[in-house]
Amino acid sequence: MLRIATRQSALALWQANHVRNALIEAQPSLEIQIIGFTTEGDRNQRSSLREIGGKGLFIKELEQALLSGKADIAVHSMKDVPSELPPGLQIGAICERADPRDALVSKTNKGLSSLLDGSRIGTSSMRRRLQLQASFSSFEYVDLRGNVDTRLSKLDAGYYDAVVLAAAGLHRLGVGKRISERISTDLCLPAAGQGAVGIECRSDDVRVKETIALVNHEMTSLCVSCEREVTLRLGANCNLPVAVYASLRGDEIYLRSFVSDESGTKTFRRSGKGLRQDSLKIAKEVTEALLTDGAAEVLGESG
Repeated sequence: MLRIATRQSALALWQANHVRNALIEAQPSLEIQIIGFTTEGDRNQRSSLREIGGKGLFIKELEQALLSGKADIAVHSMKDVPSELPPGLQIGAICERADPRDALVSKTNKGLSSLLDGSRIGTSSMRRRLQLQASFSSFEYVDLRGNVDTRLSKLDAGYYDAVVLAAAGLHRLGVGKRISERISTDLCLPAAGQGAVGIECRSDDVRVKETIALVNHEMTSLCVSCEREVTLRLGANCNLPVAVYASLRGDEIYLRSFVSDESGTKTFRRSGKGLRQDSLKIAKEVTEALLTDGAAEVLGESG
């Protein structure tokens, strides 16, 4: 029996079942139980993530279930996983990545360039807001929390003219047709790991690690590990807007990054490329360039 810990939102349950089905396809004799948990990030829908401790609040209870032996693996959106994990835990596998881009859903089904000045754009992410604001400064960016259904309901109720969500989540929930624009990574780099589903396990559980390795997607794992190396080197607990995206073209890996202060006054961008076997070295070089440019000062101010 393999026990999967997951949040109980529709998207989280989709991801848990996606992993379950992939594992059973790889090992048909496997028996799997899905155990739902409610996390602090789910319970507190009023405060911004920064105010209540950052994205790690979505996985803390799941990690406690792993460490206590109540579950064998936990399934996460990799963009919700802090770059530094608790001692004794590791990401044992990452499934093939879906669309990593952010997506706009607007009431009029218009893209960013066609929205009126003053349009209210709902997003919970400083990373999204500050990157979009650089090209679309005439919009009003308004904080938006809740699961995908809640956010779309608030859009439909007229609280916003458009909302920005992860394209992968919309597709996974069967509402991809609502996307008005898939936002180019040239305009808005995604969060590290966005679009990828990861499987966390205990570092000493050899049986489980061997089992979940069957569903690891090597190329996705390479890119996401490269992205997470940047966030780790920048500061594992940083709540500032940080975007990192790695992509493969043949044997080469391309890495792009964005760091900003809260106001968007100080922004830093760096990119690098090289052979994919040198991905972690490239991540180190890009991070060092960001810090040399001045990102170190901004990160220090975040505290």
